[in-house]
Amino acid sequence: MIELYTWSTPNGRKVSIMLEECGLAYTTHAIDINKGDQFKPEFLKISPNNRIPAIIDRDSGRSLFESGAILMYLADKTGKFWPRDTDNYWRTIEWLMWQMGGVGPMFGQVHHFVKYNKGKAPYAEERYLKEAHRLYGVLDRRLGEAEYLAGSYSIADMATWPWVSRFEWQTVDLNQYPNVARWYKAIAARPAVQTGYHVPVKQPGVPMPD
Repeated sequence: MIELYTWSTPNGRKVSIMLEECGLAYTTHAIDINKGDQFKPEFLKISPNNRIPAIIDRDSGRSLFESGAILMYLADKTGKFWPRDTDNYWRTIEWLMWQMGGVGPMFGQVHHFVKYNKGKAPYAEERYLKEAHRLYGVLDRRLGEAEYLAGSYSIADMATWPWVSRFEWQTVDLNQYPNVARWYKAIAARPAVQTGYHVPVKQPGVPMPD
């Protein structure tokens, strides 16, 4: 049994989707970041950085924070979604780290300045939107070469897809990036993704491009 501490954000959805894809039993604990639940002392014991998601694996007694580390742990635990041949093993890590170091931080800044604080810092809006489009270009070129980021569907895709699912927040038309749109729709159609997307709070639906 996995105890999942999460909220309805891209980073949180990475792990709920992975748990659903792996068929692992889990219990969800909603950490409402709008109410400051992430700063409660009991959560700090699990996540020293006061960020969701975090897990406790009751089988091993191990707790982990940071979404990328959790995805790697669950993939290692189950033997799923992380190829073990040398080339694809490192290709998966490569694209997972690309998401962690690029897509997550940069798209997050777009959300902050463009969605929530539009007009307050035009330079920041322009800077982060430009970088978001650059990253979409990188993603589109890669997906023109391969069906999924590491060749086969993997934790690299599960890490990246939830951030792309907020394309409307980023004022991005996915049809500008046809390979991304193809990949996005294919992942959105997976039953585990459709279930994991709605953890811990049911949403109106998975956003879809026109």
